[in-house]
Amino acid sequence: MTKLHKSEGDINISARRLAWQKTHVDAESQALLDEDVRYFLKQSLSTPCLNTMRACEGIYIEDLQGRRYMDFHGNNVHQVGFSNPDVIAAIKNQLDELPFCTRRYTNRIAVDLAKKLAQIAPGNLNKSLFCPGGAEAVGMALKLARMATGRHKTISMWDSFHGATLDTISIGGESIFRQGMGPLLAGTEHVPPADEYRCVFGCSKRGGCDLVCADYVEYILEKEGDIAAVISEPIRSTPYIPRPEYWQKIRRACDRHGALLIFDEIPHSLGRTGKLFTFENFGIIPDIVIIGKGLGGGVLPLAAIIARENLDVAAERALGHYTHEKNPVSCAAALAAIAYIEKHKLVDHAGQLGRYALKRLNAMKKHQRLIGDVRGLGLFLGIELVKDQQTRTRAENEAEAVMYAALSKGLSFKLTMGNILTLTPALTITKKEMDTALDIIEECIAEVDKTI
Repeated sequence: MTKLHKSEGDINISARRLAWQKTHVDAESQALLDEDVRYFLKQSLSTPCLNTMRACEGIYIEDLQGRRYMDFHGNNVHQVGFSNPDVIAAIKNQLDELPFCTRRYTNRIAVDLAKKLAQIAPGNLNKSLFCPGGAEAVGMALKLARMATGRHKTISMWDSFHGATLDTISIGGESIFRQGMGPLLAGTEHVPPADEYRCVFGCSKRGGCDLVCADYVEYILEKEGDIAAVISEPIRSTPYIPRPEYWQKIRRACDRHGALLIFDEIPHSLGRTGKLFTFENFGIIPDIVIIGKGLGGGVLPLAAIIARENLDVAAERALGHYTHEKNPVSCAAALAAIAYIEKHKLVDHAGQLGRYALKRLNAMKKHQRLIGDVRGLGLFLGIELVKDQQTRTRAENEAEAVMYAALSKGLSFKLTMGNILTLTPALTITKKEMDTALDIIEECIAEVDKTI
């Protein structure tokens, strides 16, 4: 029997999901779900779907039955909230002016977006390429690293996610995407993630993180000798949040061994962590940063790589050359989203509200025995549920029960690793709305603790 891997999300074929649907999905919605199954290929994490949607606005999604949910998942596209009026207006205006740009041509709005990214990115991250999605952007970054270094090997993290294409699952570290897929890219070395709570090197038994995991990265850099790049999410989307010293040590190691440092910030760049770019929390600058998801304003697919200016070395090769590389409508959405983030000071808001929420989660942890650990950076928050505080056994059944109980009370979020409640609301969320969501979570954890 195939093992059900829960690293990236809740499994869409569980008995508990079916039970939830029986009591929460009406005939009209079920008919649409059945039609979805009829015409879409089934795949884990996707079809069969949980429910239907008919509207989204701000921090909320709404199903066909008219029930609204605070969406603390959002596929991480909703930094400026769903149906943001400024983004919608920019898209409509651009459709009237220039709806498409063919290859070999440029346009004012695409150049303006590239210029804006150069202005807001730290250091000499001044050169960009655009494409429709994050996986494609990761592929472009990998090819640029090969061109710049003359090498092809990479170091990436187990449990990481960089996309679902063949090249991105090769550097990714999730079994649900990798297993059974046959030969993957050669030269893709993997290391354990910087997860202090579950450190495979046992740092908790030594009194806390002592950066052995960072030393192991340099060990591979030295032993292999020909690594093109270390590519990683600066924080894993479960989330795992390394200490600043972790990335500072790896930055120095990359410099010593001639490898590039590539950060995949597709889920959380543009303010979610309380900084415009996530790596700014760690006091370093990568050679290439990859952004996406929220870049399209929660409406259109758009991703980008932003590279050091002296990495502009592939003029005679095609790194991407995507049909919608300089799509003016997508670029208009991105510029409007960035302008909205700046105008409404959403970066500062995410940092302040995130610190408040983390303080509440730490207080919650003290009297909820199912909570083994809480972590967060800005509005990227995680609650790890365990069966036992000492053994730290993952409470997967309990976490799933909490998720569906919360859905019943109007709160949607994602599970990762089977037992971590991952909370990523729109950056437009208010303190009152955050309190309501955290009240629901605490109530549901307490309820599940009594019944399981």
